Amino acid sequence: MYLPLRQVKGMKFLGIFALLAASLCLHAQTPAKLIAGIVSAVDTGAKQIQVKGDDGVAYRLTLQDNTICLRMPLGETDQKKAVRITFSDVAVGDRLIARGPVADDKTVPVRTVMIMSKTDVAQKQQRDQADWQNRGITGIASAVNTSSNEITITTRGRDSKTLTVEASSATFRRYSPDSLKFADAKPSSLAEVQPGDTIRVLGDKNDEGTRVKAQEIVSGAFETIAGTVISADAANGEIRLTNLQSKKPIVVKTNSATMLRRIDEQTATMLARRLRPATSGDAIPAPGGPPPAREDGANGAPGGRGFGGGRGPGGSGDLQQVLERSPQLALAELKKGDAVIVSGTKVPEGVAITAFSFVAGVEPFLAAAPRTAGQVNLGSWSLEVGGPAEQ
Repeated sequence: MYLPLRQVKGMKFLGIFALLAASLCLHAQTPAKLIAGIVSAVDTGAKQIQVKGDDGVAYRLTLQDNTICLRMPLGETDQKKAVRITFSDVAVGDRLIARGPVADDKTVPVRTVMIMSKTDVAQKQQRDQADWQNRGITGIASAVNTSSNEITITTRGRDSKTLTVEASSATFRRYSPDSLKFADAKPSSLAEVQPGDTIRVLGDKNDEGTRVKAQEIVSGAFETIAGTVISADAANGEIRLTNLQSKKPIVVKTNSATMLRRIDEQTATMLARRLRPATSGDAIPAPGGPPPAREDGANGAPGGRGFGGGRGPGGSGDLQQVLERSPQLALAELKKGDAVIVSGTKVPEGVAITAFSFVAGVEPFLAAAPRTAGQVNLGSWSLEVGGPAEQ
């Protein structure tokens, strides 16, 4: 999961600087804004630091002769433990927090700057990754109780379990509509969580394994769509499809973060066997093949561009690796009638979906997939939700 940032971008990290933020309020002019982000450039001559803010805005911090620069050591939360450094010690990739009035050109004069070094950020990401491996859970929300601050989730697969998530003291984030990177997830609340959402929880289970006291919760509403190409506009990165589930046309948008892949017939057939749906209806036969995918809800190393569960043999971790090794797909190669599978954020009917993954060459998979009420059932076709390691 790692530290939630584009080097460390989450509310958890900002908590490290909570005392600093309070003290900066005493020195800043009003109105002032708390600037948090990653250092993108340092101009020692002009005494300026360019910062890519967590809010997506590029700021230019201007330092005075009496501006104080501090570095917070790894693992410390006490402002008194901050170490005085010089302006020349600030480097690209460092995590920064400061406060000051923001001009129209996004220039911000600051009196105090606090940084966490790029090296410390990387080490913290490694620690957080291990934490999410040990205490992370992924499931689907089946009920949300805002009165008791509880979420009921069901982990995926044959050995699925129902757990109650105690969310009263949790920090919430929600995946962006156009990105599955955890770094792009926005601060959220329990009120935004809905039944059917994919939920990632960092927390501690009780002895019975029936309840989890959550420390962090990340949610999102995702869908996987099977379709056939109507037309492709490669110049604008848009594809019109016929949704094989709804039988209606949809528009799919792609961007620089979209994983575009074409798998060959042999690979598609292999995926059809290894990822055969664990659902009612006729499963894909796999004589002598591996067992069905195991998706027990336990997290492997977080990351990835799609959504799903386990990383056991034949699980979504294998699917992720297979797709990443497959050839890149150029949209100009698409022909009318080509079968594709698209993963993205769930959107209302009639709204274009932004694809996190767009995979062509899936005709054997779709041909073998079972039908439910005449509709294609994609079963276990799922990639991984981006975790806090995802940058």
